[in-house]
Amino acid sequence: MAVAQPRRHLPYGRQAIDEDDIAAVVEALRSDWLTTGPRVGWFEEAFAEVAGTAHAVALSSGTAALHALVHALGVGPGDEVIVPPMTFAATANCILYTGATPVFADVDPSTLLLDPVDAERRITDRTRAILAVDYAGQPCDWGLLRALADDYGLALGADACHSLGGDDHGRPVGSLADASAFSLHPVKHVTTGEGGVVTTDDEELAARMRRFRNHGISTDHRERAEAGAWFYEMVELGFNYRITDFQCALGLSQLGKLPGWVERRRALAARYDAALAGLPAVRPLRRRQGAGHAFHLYVVRVPRRDEVFAELRAAGIGANVHYIPVHLHPYYRERLGTGPGLCPAAEDAFAEILSLPLFPGMGDADVDHVVASLVEAVE
Repeated sequence: MAVAQPRRHLPYGRQAIDEDDIAAVVEALRSDWLTTGPRVGWFEEAFAEVAGTAHAVALSSGTAALHALVHALGVGPGDEVIVPPMTFAATANCILYTGATPVFADVDPSTLLLDPVDAERRITDRTRAILAVDYAGQPCDWGLLRALADDYGLALGADACHSLGGDDHGRPVGSLADASAFSLHPVKHVTTGEGGVVTTDDEELAARMRRFRNHGISTDHRERAEAGAWFYEMVELGFNYRITDFQCALGLSQLGKLPGWVERRRALAARYDAALAGLPAVRPLRRRQGAGHAFHLYVVRVPRRDEVFAELRAAGIGANVHYIPVHLHPYYRERLGTGPGLCPAAEDAFAEILSLPLFPGMGDADVDHVVASLVEAVE
């Protein structure tokens, strides 16, 4: 890849769209099917192959994917689901959507991944599932989480929205839990504009999610058209979480580039690592041994985070913060009575974390520019 000059404004992440992507979408737009057509199934088959699973179910957003996952696991009113607070609010919101209660367990301060020991402390006789998050693109310790879930008879879900293309000891992300949710937002590894996918080896979970995305109806329009039939039945309460064929055409085109993009993300992260190694005030997160990091984000801990953030933004660098711990959001404080002190490791990290720009279209000079600006800001 040619070395790019530093950009006037460098976002923390952005999509990459080429002429092949555009041609694939145009071909779909000229076809007979704009939604519930064949490209949805083709995309699902290709995605399942990447994830190493028997099934993939494509939906309208990553949030819809999380909602469908939790619903398919049988979570409902009166249940509790263990979830980390260091994530986007949708991870916990999807539990509330089912009438269940998210129970926040703290994170490992060095990785910001769910701490299995604290997760076990939060299990009660109402706990139905654990929903862990591959924060920043680093897979959790899924072996430990699987053992914990099995010991207590719990379902195990993965919020893998950051980690497409990663692996845990050689097993691809998407195949490590009972079901795994992905986001296809433009800043993620591949995009459909908006979109999401859930992968699973469980045929019944997949069937339930397919119904759930289509109002709880047992067949979709294309299936009825192919059968020459009109009859359908709504068998459960669902939502319109369908994704379009032209979105899936884009996703199919993008999936073919995933390996190269993940490789480039890792190369950029390695360049950050080398440049920051001599700067003790800037601390990247620890990498788990055996975890194949997908590097959706490159997160560091810095002193005076808000001042450093402001200086980077003034220099045209779109640094960001991922995330305000969910239990500190006003809605959760009012709804569940959560607040400071519930998850100390996540709260301490929140005061220091900063996401530096990282996306495949960056050049080496972009990384050097970010590092130089960061050094100036922290010293």
